[in-house]
This record gives sequence, C-alpha cells and structure tokens, in this order.
Amino acid sequence: MDDLLAQLRAGLPAEALITDPDVTVSYANDMASFCEAGTPSVVVLPRTVEHVQHVMRTATALRVPVVPQGARTGLSGAANASDGCIVLSLTKMDRILEINPVDRIAVVEPGVINAALSRAVGEQGLYYPPDPSSWEMCTIGGNIGTASGGLCCVKYGVTAEYVLGLDVVLADGRLLTTGRRTAKGVAGYDLTRLFVGSEGSLGIVVKAVLALRPQPPQQLVLAAEFASAAAACDAVCRIMERGHTPSLLELMDRTTIRAVNAMANMGLPDTTEALLLAAFDTPDPAADLAAVGELCTAAGATEVVPAEDAAESELLLQARRLSLTALETIKSATMIDDVCVPRSRLAEMLDGTAAIAGKYDLTIGVCAHAGDGNTHPVVCFDQADPDESRRARESFDEIMALGLELGGTITGEHGVGTLKKEWLSRELGPVGLELQRGIKRTFDPLGLLNPGKLF
Repeated sequence: MDDLLAQLRAGLPAEALITDPDVTVSYANDMASFCEAGTPSVVVLPRTVEHVQHVMRTATALRVPVVPQGARTGLSGAANASDGCIVLSLTKMDRILEINPVDRIAVVEPGVINAALSRAVGEQGLYYPPDPSSWEMCTIGGNIGTASGGLCCVKYGVTAEYVLGLDVVLADGRLLTTGRRTAKGVAGYDLTRLFVGSEGSLGIVVKAVLALRPQPPQQLVLAAEFASAAAACDAVCRIMERGHTPSLLELMDRTTIRAVNAMANMGLPDTTEALLLAAFDTPDPAADLAAVGELCTAAGATEVVPAEDAAESELLLQARRLSLTALETIKSATMIDDVCVPRSRLAEMLDGTAAIAGKYDLTIGVCAHAGDGNTHPVVCFDQADPDESRRARESFDEIMALGLELGGTITGEHGVGTLKKEWLSRELGPVGLELQRGIKRTFDPLGLLNPGKLF
C-alpha cells in the first residue's frame, strides 16, 4: 500500500488522490442490487490523459487492479470496486473540447455529463440523441462503457451509433487512437466499436469523437390506454409494420401505472392495463400521431389522447420518466432487468413476466422501450427479508431465461457487469466466450482492468 501511494504521488497532484477510507468506501459500487463490491486501496481523480497513463503504468508495475468509473449510475455492478484496487474516477475530466457544426461532431472528455453535452450542442442547432434515463447525472464515458441507450433509440439508435473515434489508455499506459473524425471510414478492424460496451475491461477511454445530428423539430406525444398488455404490444407491431418511425415508443404496465399514480397523482385510470406513449419529431407530427392513433384504436385502445403542443407532450411523458422512481417506493429495494426481445415477441415477454411475478408472489412492474423490444422488468422486494430477497433473485433469473427463450438478449443497454456474468456465457456460447476472452487477454494480458466483470 505504501509503495502504491508513493508511486502514484510521484506523477499526480495531491488533490487527485483520496485515501480516507470513509470517503473511498463511497466509491465502492454503482446502483445495482445483488452485486458484491470490494474495498479500494485508493481513489484517483485524474484531470489529464497523462494522469491516467501514470496510473496505468503504476498499476502494471505493481500488478494492482484498476476499476474505471463514471458517475456510477449503472445497474449491473460494472463499476464496483474489487479489494485492493485503484478506483479510477474520470468525473474530473469533464471538458467539451470541440463542437464542429460543419463536420457535425463533438470531441469530449469522458467525464462530460450527457445532459450537459446535449444542451451545449443544442445551442448550435445540433442534437446528440442518446438519452439514458439518468442523462442528468451519467457521463459520456460511462455511456460508452455500457453502450447505453434511452427513450429515443427506436428512431436514433444507441450510443454505439454515435461514437466515431476514441483515445484510449491501455493497460500498460500506452495511448491508442481509434476511429476517425470523418463521416465515413473503414480502415482496418473497427476497434472503436470493440471498446463501446466493453465496460472498462479493455482500456480507459480518455477522449471521444461523437457524431451529431441536426436538431429535429419539437416532438408531439400521444398516449393510448389499453385493457391488456397484449393489445398494447399488438399496437406496437402494427405501428412498426406500417413503416412509421416514431422518435419514442414507450410502454408502461398496470403495476407501473398504479405506482406512478400513487406517487405523483398523475390521474391515469386504475383500470388501464397498459399505457403506450408514441412521439414524432417529424415536420408534421400531428398527422403522424393521427395515423398511429388509428392503429392503436384498431388494436383495441380504449382511449387515445394526442397532445396539441409541447407542454401537453411534456405532461404525457412525465409519467414515463417517473416510472422507475415510483416503483422504488413500493419496497425497500429493486432489481431492474434489461431484457431485449424481438418486437414480435414483446407480448409474450410481458405476459411471461406477469406469470413469473405470480409464481414468486412478488410485485414486478414493467416499463419498456417498446419500439425496440427493450423491456425493463423491475422486481420490487424487501431486502431485509431473506426469503423475499431469494425469490427476487430467482425471479430475475427466470426473466432473463424467458428473454433468451424468446430469441432476445440479456441486456439491451445496461451491460453485464457482475450481475449477469453467468447469463453472458449462456448467451454467447462456448465459442463466442472463448474468442471474447482471447480479446480481453490481448488488450489486458495481466487482467488488471476491471477484473471480475463480464467473464
């Protein structure tokens, strides 16, 4: 420990090091349940690329594991500390280095907050689409590490679609530049995409070149109420089958609706079994909403309410934004799953989740990015009750198994971390797992980067 601190201090300012155990413990974990966290030896808050390089050279020389972190808003344990590690918190590297309206790119450090970037590019008539629910807190580096998504993915895609190039500090301290600043580029293997979603296990992202889009028109929102989740999912299939491109297509089940009503008095009917929210940011969103409203009615919607302006749209979206917070009020703890299935199997996923809730006698609410099949079943449980905690974990596993059975994936945007390690091997299969472990060894032969995550 003394040797580690002495070598770190040789290349870092004093304010970059935190050694007080009462403080370092606060960096031990992210927001995931059922994920063990170790005790870090030290927390480092670098401000420059050179600081990060010094940390990695020191870690390599002394064989000390390094756990990179952003804002720790993740839900898979990917940012959890391991015993004796260096926690490398990148939140102080928070500069927007460039916004280029001609090339439509932004160049940022990893600690930039998602919402701060969105607002900065918006001032220049540009748009950075990825918008995780935690966008007011989460960092771009964390978004890249977990390949995060958000409400707009149905039209605009996830973080991976917007990362053009990266500067990455490797395990031995070397600096690697990947990708490009140009609109096109296919030179060599796509190492940029390899780092996106790697959860800090291959290198430390210290700079990112991000693609931007022109600012779209203000979106309008429609809310449709259904007497069953199956009918709402049928509407989703009809909307997508007809070729519509909503900027948002979200679903809330009965449990979620009731939780939001109880917390915020939103006035949603308690008889509603599913609420579907659709939005368009097209030149004529009212016409698009009218067409989608007809499809919802044909699928069995009991009521369709289109917003007339941005203020009404915001009121309709407020219920969706409150979903997770409202579900957290039901019990002392939650496990938020992240299973993505083909849209055509979405109804089976929701019905199956409801059956699992009944089997384990648990409250499980589902909110979903319905347009891309990404469901978020939220298991509510009392963490002080060992039996209920056991049932919560078993139900979580059954939900993931259901997703795989339906041709889906164990995570659409939250990542694997430690929470889903066992399930990753099931999804990848032995050949896929062998190759991915080989990639890990190539970039991190000593296994120092975020050990114990993914595999």
